[in-house]
Amino acid sequence: MNIFVFFCKNRLALYFRLQGFFSLAESQLVSIILPVCNQADHIEPIINEYVSALQKVQSAYEIILVTNGCRDNSIEVCQQLSEKNSAIRTVESPQPGWGMAVRIGLKEAKGGLICYTNSARTSAEQLILHILYAIAFPSVVVKANRKIRDNWRRRLGSLMYNLECRALFDLPTWDINGTPKVFPRQFEKLLSLKRNDDLIDAEFNWICRREGYPVVEVPVMSTKRHGGKSTTNYGSAVKMYWGAYELWKEGKN
Repeated sequence: MNIFVFFCKNRLALYFRLQGFFSLAESQLVSIILPVCNQADHIEPIINEYVSALQKVQSAYEIILVTNGCRDNSIEVCQQLSEKNSAIRTVESPQPGWGMAVRIGLKEAKGGLICYTNSARTSAEQLILHILYAIAFPSVVVKANRKIRDNWRRRLGSLMYNLECRALFDLPTWDINGTPKVFPRQFEKLLSLKRNDDLIDAEFNWICRREGYPVVEVPVMSTKRHGGKSTTNYGSAVKMYWGAYELWKEGKN
């Protein structure tokens, strides 16, 4: 084949593929759920970064801030953000818990593409990358596979938990708790998660496996927290190990 003809055909194929991608992006409302817990000192600049990055994507979006268990003025900061931007909504959870906040956000979400993530550790670049993957591949779940750079105890604990979940639920994925997680509304079983605690991510992955939802993992370098402190400690880690086993037992019954 003539090199010039080959080049032109490939340029045209790329052009039409990109046209289809942008057309799909423009017709898609993306719901981004962000649980917020004691993040008054850093949530505003994070959201501003997200908004700035999202404006470069030709897709409508809504950001749902779910405050839960806050002992600082996170609620006030989030409400102020909502007043400044109509695409941002603030919802207060009646009780603390990562899972509860995610579930409330799922009920509030209106988009055809739904994302939830840990804003304390997710950069704007990582968020946009996962959303773009999900727009390009609308029939898969897109989630992060973090390369954790914390101390060896945290890395070891994470490895043990992931190995346990992979064995119990026969999972092909590695980073159970990795976020962002993005999925299409058509995967309706993921809209009916039941866990109110940190095990909601294990439940999420288990449902994907059980329902046959294809999952693509995007490797990312886990960054330091933007602020605040992690709620994970030895006690909560043990609860997660035991909780995963209990979740597996429930699934067998």
